[in-house]
Amino acid sequence: MSRLDASGLFYTDLFSREEGLVSLLLVANPYSYKTMIDGMDRLVLAVFRQAPDRETEHWMWCETRILVLRVTVEQLERSLAGDDSPGLVQWLAHGDILLDSDGYLRALKERLETWGANLKERKLLCEFSQFAKTYLQSKQDLKDGQILDAYSHILASLHHWAHIALIEEGMHPELTVWVQMRNVNPGIYKLYEELTTNQETVEQRVQLVILACEFSVFTKMKSSCTLLLRLIGTRTEGWTVSELMHHPELEGLKLDLSLLLQKLAKKGYLREIAKPHREIGLGILELRYASAIERAE
Repeated sequence: MSRLDASGLFYTDLFSREEGLVSLLLVANPYSYKTMIDGMDRLVLAVFRQAPDRETEHWMWCETRILVLRVTVEQLERSLAGDDSPGLVQWLAHGDILLDSDGYLRALKERLETWGANLKERKLLCEFSQFAKTYLQSKQDLKDGQILDAYSHILASLHHWAHIALIEEGMHPELTVWVQMRNVNPGIYKLYEELTTNQETVEQRVQLVILACEFSVFTKMKSSCTLLLRLIGTRTEGWTVSELMHHPELEGLKLDLSLLLQKLAKKGYLREIAKPHREIGLGILELRYASAIERAE
C-alpha cells in the first residue's frame, strides 16, 4: 500500500513523530456526497494507545481539505459498539490502511465482517435501549397532545428497530438504512412508508406505528438484552444500577440502563431485591437486580 494518495501527500510521514501511534486509515470519500466525512475531501483516522493531545484537526493540502481524527483503541471500540459515529463502519470498510504496526485495524475489519466476540450483543443492547426509549417518549408525547414531537420520536424508534433487524441478520446498518430494509425486512419498511407517506392524519399514523413498536419491544427484549442478562446472572446477590453502569462490558455504551432494568424486571426476566441502605437512612431500601427464576416463554 502506497503512503501517497491522489492528492500527493505522504500521510505516514506527517504522523511519524507522534508517540503511541498504532494504526493509520485514509478515507477518500467514495460517495457523491461528503456527509460521511463531514464535507471534507479526505479523512485520516489515527489510532493511538494513549489519549493524544489533539483529537480533531482540519488540514489543507493544495485544494484538498483533510479531516484528521485521533482516537484511542478504547474510544474506537466503544464507538463501534455504541454506534456513536454512524459512518465509522463505512470508514473502515472503504478506507485504506496506511499503517498498522501490530495488525490492529486488519483484525478489527475481520471482526466487523464476522461479528466476532460480543460485538453483536453490544450493538443489539445499545439499539434496543434507544428503540424502547424513543418509542415510550413518542407514546407520552401523544398523550400530551404533542403530535409533531410524537412523530419525530416514533420515526427515530423505527430507525433503531431497523438497525436491530439488520444486526440480527449479521449486517451493519449503513447511512442509507431504508434501502437496506426494503430487501431485508419489508414489514418494517412498510411501517416506515405508512408513517411518512400515508394520507391519514399524522396522529393516526403515529398511533399505528406505536402499536407495532409496542409489540416488537416485548418480543425483542430478551434476545436484544442477552449481554445485560448474562452479566447480571454472574452474581447471586444481584447488582446495583451503579455497579452495572461501571461494569467494563457496559461502561461507555449509550444505554438508558434504568429503563432497561425496569422493563426486564416487569417482564419477569429479572428480580428486584430490596435491601436496607444504611448510609442513606432508616427505612430506605436499595434496589438490586438479579436473574429471575426460569419462566415459561
